[in-house]
Amino acid sequence: MTTTISDSHRTDPADQALKQRHRAMWALGNYPAVADEIVGPLGPVLVDALRIEPGQHVLDVATGSGSAAIPAALNGGRVTATDLTPELLEVGRRHAAQRDADLRWQVADAEALPFQNDTFDTAMSCIGVMFAPHHQAGADELVRVTRAGGRIGLVNWTPEGFIGQMFAIMKPYAPTPPPGVQPPPLWGSPDHLDALFGDRVTDVRVERRTLTVTRFSAAEDFKDFFKANYGPTIVTYRNIADDPQRVADLDRALDDLARRHLDAGDGGAMEWEYLLYTATKSPGSTN
Repeated sequence: MTTTISDSHRTDPADQALKQRHRAMWALGNYPAVADEIVGPLGPVLVDALRIEPGQHVLDVATGSGSAAIPAALNGGRVTATDLTPELLEVGRRHAAQRDADLRWQVADAEALPFQNDTFDTAMSCIGVMFAPHHQAGADELVRVTRAGGRIGLVNWTPEGFIGQMFAIMKPYAPTPPPGVQPPPLWGSPDHLDALFGDRVTDVRVERRTLTVTRFSAAEDFKDFFKANYGPTIVTYRNIADDPQRVADLDRALDDLARRHLDAGDGGAMEWEYLLYTATKSPGSTN
């Protein structure tokens, strides 16, 4: 059984417009296919690292279709899964029903969570909150809603890894972001996380790991799959759609990136680096 609770919105018109663009971007293509076929194994990694047990109150921020939230619920956690994009939550509800996982789903902004201070035993995000545009606001909310002594856990793509390199390649072709918006892969930098969370957390553990990706047998397969299914890539190509030369240049750059990683892999596998981060909210933290 799942329970749906109300939507939440920020009141600033410029922020609302930015968040609506983000919501629309993640509804493009078929992100659940990316989760199901490629990145889904990251969710259980995060759940295991946080040692989620029966009865714990767990918040999954920017859950997507629930790749971390559903395993947390199956472990016995009392899970609330939030995301800005309702289309992804609908897929998550179906996946949860198929696995008989009991959790509740809520449309919510990672930078303005509709929960009281110190509500959750664990707050986590698996390649999710890193895509919220204002990093400090996202980190502040994770700390605020976690009780003192509770756990915060993240999986984020690193700037140096495959997805970080992909975003660096796409940046010159993508729409110009508004002032103050920071690149998502910064969340995969330990120094950046130290700056975001500061002394509000203790017992920080950081580990670079890789996700083995066997979905693609050729570089062009990767590019075509992401052009069809991954919202940020779709938006980038739409931005240059009237310039065939730039489209061709981006095609070539993404093919080259995938080819380098395929060639470096074992038997056609690629290794995509991510950062696993866990911490405990400091007892004296003022959120």
